[in-house]
This record gives sequence, structure tokens and C-alpha cells, in this order.
Amino acid sequence: MEFMDVIKQRRAVNFFDPAKDVSDAQIMKIFETAALAPSSSNLQPWRVIVLRDINKKETLKKVAMNQPKITEAPVVLIILGDREGWKQGNADFEKGFVKSVKAGHAKPEQYDGFVSSLKSLYDTTEKQLAFACKNAGFFAMSLMLAAKDAGLDSHPMDGFDIDGVRKAFNIPDHYWIPLLMAIGHFDKSKTLSPPKWRKSYDEIVVNF
Repeated sequence: MEFMDVIKQRRAVNFFDPAKDVSDAQIMKIFETAALAPSSSNLQPWRVIVLRDINKKETLKKVAMNQPKITEAPVVLIILGDREGWKQGNADFEKGFVKSVKAGHAKPEQYDGFVSSLKSLYDTTEKQLAFACKNAGFFAMSLMLAAKDAGLDSHPMDGFDIDGVRKAFNIPDHYWIPLLMAIGHFDKSKTLSPPKWRKSYDEIVVNF
């Protein structure tokens, strides 16, 4: 699809056709496309739990305000952001630096400086949460656009008990859960609501 078509046709649909599946190959393709999203220092501190099993989706539904789309959509994602993805010793951090050296973007002797600069950037709990959320958000938005480009529909979901989801799926404390996402095909027996309003340029730009 053309970029503008993807942007305009991407919608947060509320009704998914439970009879239309999404293949593993399709999910893998949109993940690999979304992985091209930018991230802070290319640390890519995102992880995703992919749910297909109906029992697991029922478990999630119970801690997500019983949203019907969780069990109607063939695939539901739990998006995670690693609040410790910037730390020395973290797998993403260490792998990222090695890859940067191999690609010629960094030199081995710059390691200590890289560690120090990230410590100064993310030295508070608030900054670490922002790090996790903004980077996972970049990836999530790219997932939705990649899904639309592949002919799939999606819905990013808030409205869930973070502690409940964490406990139900044994998610370690250092991961934040910014959103859930349903992926599938819009149920064409339902009516697709018209596009919602969007802010204009003048409404977006501010000065203080």
C-alpha cells in the first residue's frame, strides 16, 4: 500500500472476525517490519507476548475489563517496555554495543563512556519509565502500520489491570506494560465507525 493509504486506513477497529485467522508468517513479517522503528541509542527495549491460545486470551480478558476483542481477535499482543534496557549488563545493551562496534558505529574503547552517558540520561525512576514507554510506543505504532500494510486490522488497548496482567503472565517487574494490541480482520458484518476528528496544525503547535 502507499504510505498515505496506510496512514488513512489504519483504524482502531472494535470488532474482529473470529473466523478469519492470521498466520504465523504474517505476524513474523509485521514484527520484522516494525523492528525498523527508531529507539533510544538503538537499544530496542521492547518485547512482546503473543497470545493465540483461547485460554490465555480468556485469562487476559479477565484482567482487561472483559473487552470482547481480546477473545474475538485471532492474535493479541502484550507490549512490554524494558525499564532496564539501558543498563550495563542488560542483554539488549550489551548486544547493541557489540553490534555497533561490528558495524563501525562505535569503538570498543567507547564502552565506558556509553555506559556513563546512559546512566546520566536515565538516573531516575521517572526517566526509566519514560524510556520504556516511548520506545515501546514507537514499536507499537510501527506494528499497527505494518499490520495495515499487510491487510490486517488492529486495536491498541488501554483499560487493563497492569498488576493483574503482570501476575497472570509472570512478567518480571522491570518490564512496563504500556498497552495491549489486538490484531486480525475487521468483522464486516459490523459497521465501521467513521473516522474521528484530528487536531489541525494550528491546534498542535504551541508556544509557552
